[in-house]
Amino acid sequence: MHQNNMSIFERMLKGGLIPFTDPEYPKIFEEVSKTIHLSVALNTSTTIEQIRERLGEIIGQPIDKSTTIFTPFHTNFGRHIQIGKNVFINHACTFLDLGGIVIEDDVLIGPKVSIITENHPVNPDERKMLDLKSVTIKRNAWIGANATILPGVTIGENSVVAAGAVVTKNVSANTVVAGIPARMIKKI
Repeated sequence: MHQNNMSIFERMLKGGLIPFTDPEYPKIFEEVSKTIHLSVALNTSTTIEQIRERLGEIIGQPIDKSTTIFTPFHTNFGRHIQIGKNVFINHACTFLDLGGIVIEDDVLIGPKVSIITENHPVNPDERKMLDLKSVTIKRNAWIGANATILPGVTIGENSVVAAGAVVTKNVSANTVVAGIPARMIKKI
C-alpha cells in the first residue's frame, strides 16, 4: 500500500517523520485520551489478573496468562505494544510506543525501565515532527532496572542490558551490555 493511502497509525508503525500538521494527527490524541482514561483503572488494579485484563484493553489484545506485569505501568498510546508469553514486567516501567514495541516470549524487564520509540529531529525547523522507530526485545532477553532503550533498537535473543544502561544501538544475541551509552561487556 502506498504511504499516502495508509492511516496515520499504519504510517507510525512504518517509522519515520510524522508532522504535527498531518491532517490525521488529531486521531492520535483521541487514542491517547482513551489510554489516559484506561491507565487510571490499570494502575489501581489490585490483582495480576486485573492488570492483564486492563492492559489488554489498552493495547487492544489479550495478555497471556503466563505473563506478569506490575503496576504502576505507564504508556502514552498502548495500541502499538505487543507482549509475548511468559514475560515479566516489573514496577514503574514506561513504554512510549507510537513507533511500535515488540516484547517477545520469556523476556524479563526490571523496575523503572523506559522503552522509547519516539524522538524529534534536531533541526529546529523540523522539531515539531515525531520521528518514530520501533523497538524489539527478542526472546529471553533481560533488561535491568532503570535501563532506557531508545528508538530503533533491537535487543538480541538471550541478551542482558545492565541496570541503568542507555541503549542507543542494537544489541547482538547472547551479549551483555552496560553503560551510557551501552557497550558490550561480554558474550554469554
